[in-house]
Amino acid sequence: MLYLHDGQNCFDASTSFAGEWRADETATELIEAGKIQPIIMVAIANAGDARIDEYTPTRDQTRARGGSGKLYAKFLTDELKPFIDSHYRTLTDREHTGVCGSSLGGLISLYLGYQHGDVFGMCGVMSPSLFWDDQQLLKAIESDPAPLKRERIWLDIGTAEGPPEEAGANVANVQWLAVTLKKAGLIEGTDFSSRTIEGAQHNEKAWADRFGNVLQFFFAKS
Repeated sequence: MLYLHDGQNCFDASTSFAGEWRADETATELIEAGKIQPIIMVAIANAGDARIDEYTPTRDQTRARGGSGKLYAKFLTDELKPFIDSHYRTLTDREHTGVCGSSLGGLISLYLGYQHGDVFGMCGVMSPSLFWDDQQLLKAIESDPAPLKRERIWLDIGTAEGPPEEAGANVANVQWLAVTLKKAGLIEGTDFSSRTIEGAQHNEKAWADRFGNVLQFFFAKS
């Protein structure tokens, strides 16, 4: 079971505001090839102009935005997941439930794994906006990484995500998180995967290109 943010962009280019992930085609190809288990994916449309607010766990005072991530998390855990579990043949436990997103969607996925690990046992953190609110979530995890010790985490970043100084900072933030996870005792390749993709940009095409890797990390057939 995988919940995806920015749902408009996941399945269909006609609904997208920035390009398509081809999530359904990729999952189907991998299932038919016997590379992953059959899965259900739920793509959650963002709230348009309120996207920045709902995908950020804290308010960034320098941007005067954000901080509704806790309410978004409550919607997922208290309303959406119970509805899906009651209407579809899901495996409801945390070990079979993941969340995945990119950019601010990657940030909120990490937050959900950190704060709601009892619900989500896997979090896909693609090109995460870890700079948000002076790296508040990164600093919180470095201070107390224990909540992530039972998570399976996919973490990635491209080297061309923005102008050079911005791209370099994004790569450094992801590497910082990877080092924090290692220090906490998580095993790279087993508990988490961290990848830096040379030349990859911050867009849907880049995320579509590596979404299959995310699925195989989480749902590979044993």
